[in-house]
Amino acid sequence: MTLKACIKSMRLRTLPLSLAGVALGVCLAASKFRVSPWTAVLVFLTTVCLQILSNLSNELGDALNGTDTDERQGPQYALGSGEMSVKDIKILIGIFVGLCIFSGLAMIQVSFGDIFKTESICLEVLGAAAIVGAMKYTLGKNPYGYRGLGDVFVFIFFGLVSVLGGYYVAARELPSLIMLLPASAIGCFSVGVLNVNNIRDMKTDAVNRVTVAIKLGMRGARTYQTILIVLGWTLLAAFCAVYDFAPGHFIFIITLPLYIKHLQGVWTRSERALDPMLPMLVISTFILSILTGAGFLIF
Repeated sequence: MTLKACIKSMRLRTLPLSLAGVALGVCLAASKFRVSPWTAVLVFLTTVCLQILSNLSNELGDALNGTDTDERQGPQYALGSGEMSVKDIKILIGIFVGLCIFSGLAMIQVSFGDIFKTESICLEVLGAAAIVGAMKYTLGKNPYGYRGLGDVFVFIFFGLVSVLGGYYVAARELPSLIMLLPASAIGCFSVGVLNVNNIRDMKTDAVNRVTVAIKLGMRGARTYQTILIVLGWTLLAAFCAVYDFAPGHFIFIITLPLYIKHLQGVWTRSERALDPMLPMLVISTFILSILTGAGFLIF
């Protein structure tokens, strides 16, 4: 097990997407409340650990279920290429479970001052659910990622939990219902990343996996992708229009050409040629999130 192989299995290119939601939540909290820098750092660290845990678990699950084969259209990872063994991946998974627990508890302690408060315990239960959810996507006897439920998980954890949870931990106050708008917007963009991945892998996934893309077919999946992007933009624009309106809050609009180019690629490419559309949407969403947060902090 080499460092290079470990980094490959961690799939670092996915990290900006996982950070997009919590970054927006923390920025929105900081625009109204005094946020501890240490709390923000621990929120980001916990998020990164959870994302890497999810990536490692997905790699192991796909390998054990026979999905990660030579015919796979996306990049080949360390386990599939033989650079790491199943035992190596399991060791890494164990390490990152521990890091998630340690970082999560430290985050709660720094933010709330006591890990045994009622609100702290609620966050700990949510954190435990996030750890289990990250691992059960493709692992276990009945992984939900193989039953077409991945989109629901991604929307909830990458959107709602990410933005609302980041806000709550940073502000130490429950977010108002209007915060569901930006949380749902990030959720839509995150589901879009998963959907592009599933469109790319439709042929290989069809053997032993059910995804929304497979259920919809190629044209339906592309239409679904368009709806996700348009809906995400609509929700975010609506939030900026009604939540402490200021023209500067719409600075994220400069990322619109990236999303248009992404959708053009989704409609004109397929299989391996579609792969560049994944990091494009990930980076676009991260930039959009940072710009939106900065808009509320500055204006």
